[in-house]
Amino acid sequence: MENILGSHILIEAYDCDPEILDDIEVVEETMVNAALRAGAEVREVAFHKFSPQGVSGVVVISESHLSVHTWPEFGYAAVDVFTCGDTVDPIVAVDHIRDRFKARRALTSEVKRGIFDEHYIKKISPG
Repeated sequence: MENILGSHILIEAYDCDPEILDDIEVVEETMVNAALRAGAEVREVAFHKFSPQGVSGVVVISESHLSVHTWPEFGYAAVDVFTCGDTVDPIVAVDHIRDRFKARRALTSEVKRGIFDEHYIKKISPG
């Protein structure tokens, strides 16, 4: 039986609206709303606008985090949606971000984090 701690979805968003990707207020609002729509509890928000362009930021949620790095000059955004537990639906967050950034093409991949199988658990003890 497989148990996991969380789901980490990586989004490669291409052909996005460059103006949106370069607007720190829109990017931050998009990421916070993605977390809320997915059912997450937002704890901290930190975003930075680069010169001459680009935005990076993180939304820390009780269930883990969402992060984004944008390259408006390429219409590209790299996004992580990492959620733990079963009360948050990360796909809702992914869909919201993709739609809000107006991505014409988006590739997603999921990494299961903290995979625990009773046959492979090795306890670490102080030694």
